[in-house]
Amino acid sequence: MLLWAGQSVSEIGSMVSLVAIPIAAVTVLDASPLEMGVLYAVGRIPFLVVTLPAGAVIERVAKRPVMLWCSVGRALVTVSIPGAALLGSLSIAQLYAAAALNGLLMVFFEVAYHGYVPVLLERDQLLAGNSRIGASQAAAQAVGPSAGSGLTGLVGAAQAVAADAVSFAVSAVCLALIGMPEPKTAPAGPRMRAEIAEGMRFVLRHPVLRKTTACSATANLFVSIAVPLEMIFLLRVLDVSASRAGLLISLGGLGGVVGGAVAVLLGRWLGTARVIWLVPLVAGAAGFLVPAAQPGPAAVLAAVGWFGSMFAIVVYSVTQRSYRQSICPPELLTRMNASIRWLIWGALPLGGLVGGVLGNAIGIRQTLWISVAGLWAAFLWVFFSPLRGVRDVSALTEAGRPGR
Repeated sequence: MLLWAGQSVSEIGSMVSLVAIPIAAVTVLDASPLEMGVLYAVGRIPFLVVTLPAGAVIERVAKRPVMLWCSVGRALVTVSIPGAALLGSLSIAQLYAAAALNGLLMVFFEVAYHGYVPVLLERDQLLAGNSRIGASQAAAQAVGPSAGSGLTGLVGAAQAVAADAVSFAVSAVCLALIGMPEPKTAPAGPRMRAEIAEGMRFVLRHPVLRKTTACSATANLFVSIAVPLEMIFLLRVLDVSASRAGLLISLGGLGGVVGGAVAVLLGRWLGTARVIWLVPLVAGAAGFLVPAAQPGPAAVLAAVGWFGSMFAIVVYSVTQRSYRQSICPPELLTRMNASIRWLIWGALPLGGLVGGVLGNAIGIRQTLWISVAGLWAAFLWVFFSPLRGVRDVSALTEAGRPGR
C-alpha cells in the first residue's frame, strides 16, 4: 500500500511537470519543434544506454533503497528548474540537463520498481496489483495536467515544477516506511555481460514475449514522435489557452483511468489473451481523431482521441505485464524486465528526435497523422501471435505455446 501510495503521488507530480515544462519551453523560451524533440529525447537517452547494466546491477542489491535514493535525487534535480527561474537564468540547456539526469535516475527506479512489485505480491495478485498501478498512473494523467496548467496560471510554468519535486520527496518517505524485508539478493554472477545476455535471450526466444515487446517498442516509437509536439499543437495550431490545453490532456488521460479500472473485468469477459490484441485494435482507432482536431469546439476531438488511445494502452499494458511477471523464473525477473525496458524505452529518444525533425520539415499536424497511424499498426504484432489462438494466457505453456 505504501509503495502504491508513494508512486501515485509521484505520478501526479510528474504529470504536472509533463505539462509545465513544455509550456515553459514553448511560451517562456520560445522553443522550436526541433528543440522540443531534443528535450524529449535527452531525457530518454539513459533508457537506451544504461537500462541493461542497471538490470544486472539491481538484481544483486536490495531494490527498495535504490528506489528511495533515486526519488531523493529526482527531487533535487527537479527543484533546480524553479530555482533557476527565480534567479532569472532558466535556459533550454538547463532543461536539457535536468531531463538527462532525471532520465538516468528514472531508469534505475523503474527497473527496481518492476522487480520489487512481485516481491510484495503473490502471483495470483499480480493482475489486480498491476491493474491498480495502471489505474493510478492513468489517474495521474487525468489529474496532473489540469493541476499543472492551474499551477502554471497561478505561479508560472517553471515554478509549477516545484510540485513534482515535492511528489518525489513524498515517494521517498513512503519507501522509507515500508517494513517488509526483501529476499536475499542474487550472488554475483560470472560476468555482467553474460547475465545481461541471459535476460535478453529469455525475451527474444519466447514467442509471446518477443511479440509483445516488439509491439510495445513500436508503439513507443510512434507515441514519442507525437509527445514533444502535443503542446505546440494545442497552443499554436489549435490556439487554445494553457489552462484549456491542460484540461484537454486531462480528459484524454481519463481513458487510462477507465482502462485500469476495467482491465481485470475485460480479461474475465473477453479472455486475458484476447484483450491484449483486440482492445488496442478497436479502442485504439480513436487516436485518429487527434490530428483531425481543429481550432474552436472541434479541439475536443484531440481529447476524445487521447481517451481512446489511453484506454487501449493501459488495458494492454496491465494484462501483458502481469503475464510476463507470472511466467518468468524469479532469478531472471529483474534482467528480463531490464531487457524488455531497454528494447521498448530505447525507441523513445529516437521517436522524439524524429518527431522534432518531421515537425520542422512537414508540419505538426502531418507529423501527428504519421504518429497515430504507426501507433495503431503497432498492435498488429500481437494480433499475429500465439495470443490470437487462445482465450486466456493461462492456456499457454511456459514456453508461450497453446496447449495448457
